[in-house]
Parts: sequence; structure tokens; C-alpha cells
Amino acid sequence: MSSVTLTLGVVLPIMKFESFYFFDETTSIIDVITTLYVSEEYLLAALVASFSVIFPFTKQMAVLLEAINWNRQKNGVLMKLIPLLSKWSMMDVLLVALVIVAAKLSGVASAFSQIGLWFYASSTLLTIISHWLIHKRSSAILLAED
Repeated sequence: MSSVTLTLGVVLPIMKFESFYFFDETTSIIDVITTLYVSEEYLLAALVASFSVIFPFTKQMAVLLEAINWNRQKNGVLMKLIPLLSKWSMMDVLLVALVIVAAKLSGVASAFSQIGLWFYASSTLLTIISHWLIHKRSSAILLAED
């Protein structure tokens, strides 16, 4: 389920800007990455793609692998990778919130969150909950084996 919400969060609009009641523009994460790339801001496009798409996808795959292979990977790479990726989980949501607040405070444009932001945030939360449930299940099974 979190992979579906991540995909929707990346492709659906995350925020809408309105200025002077004539112009409005909605943007998605994929639009931001594409615009940066077309504008030859390759490093920035790569950073946004890494933190917004690649890291969350990698974390979801790590949680899935942990669910499938938890017994063999108790102290393995996955157990070290997931907490590292978790540190960046909600960064994009926070950044979009800051952009919306900055736009509203500047008075130049009005900014509003869109459905993509909520799908993106729910993806992050679902992945965190999934990891917690897997960890809880594996701990309970390990205690039962002792």
C-alpha cells in the first residue's frame, strides 16, 4: 500500500500557487525534478530525485525484504539501512510546508497543499508503521524461541 501512495505522491500535484487571481500553477514532485533537469540544474534535480523518490523507494524495498527475510537479516545490512533512510523520511513534507508558508507570508502568491502531498506523507507513515510491525513481530518470535 505504501508503494501505491508513494507513486501517487510523486505524480500528483503537491502544491498549488495562485497569484493575482489570474495565474495558478500546480506542481508535483516529478514536475519539479523535470523542470530542474530541463533548466540544466542537474545536481539539484539529482538531489531532489534522490531524497524524494529514490530514498523512499529504497526504504520501502528494504522493509519488504526485511519482512520476507527477517530471520536471516537480524543484524544485517537492512537493519542498519532502514534507520538511516528513516532520518530523511518526512523531509520533503516539511520542505513543501515551508514553501507554502513562505509564499503565504510573502504576499506575492497564495500557496495551498494538494492531494499529492498527503499521499506522499501517508506513504512515509505507512512505511514507518510497516517497519515497526515487522520489528515487533520478529522480536516477539525471537522471545518465543528463547
